[in-house]
Amino acid sequence: MSRVGKYPVTVPSGVTVQITGDNLTVKGKLGESQLVIRDDVEVTLDDNQVWVKPKLETKQARMMWGTTRALINNMVKGVSDGFTIILEINGVGYRAAVEGATLKLALGFSHDILYPIPEGISMKCDKPTLIAISGRDRQRVGQIAAEIRSFRGPEPYKGKGIKYETETILRKEGKKK
Repeated sequence: MSRVGKYPVTVPSGVTVQITGDNLTVKGKLGESQLVIRDDVEVTLDDNQVWVKPKLETKQARMMWGTTRALINNMVKGVSDGFTIILEINGVGYRAAVEGATLKLALGFSHDILYPIPEGISMKCDKPTLIAISGRDRQRVGQIAAEIRSFRGPEPYKGKGIKYETETILRKEGKKK
């Protein structure tokens, strides 16, 4: 039995949820998100709460029960509050700046990396060593953060590179004489 799926998704004020056929639409102050509901689950809306139930007792239906509930919860949180991931840059001469619709990264290569900021995603660099990535879609925000991190991942000896703010790097001891 799903531990996640049996709890309802509470819809906060300012967010509207509509279920039409096999489409679920969530609208809020940050935009609109849509989800196609699978045939394995049944989604209902009762008193500002979205309930997800499996239609059958198959393994696939039980898997999609928790997954669908989590996707709906992320949509509701995304259109009301949004998601933010903060990346830290460590290293001498490593820096980032937002110039128009591109993110300019200086990461010790012979050239700067120009990363185009996708539509629906916003980036801020309050300091040259911090990048804040925000958006309403949790999966896209995480994917973009992972792509930026992959340009120069943190190395274990000096900790140079791009890392998540909450990430801890396991440091290795250097050479011994």
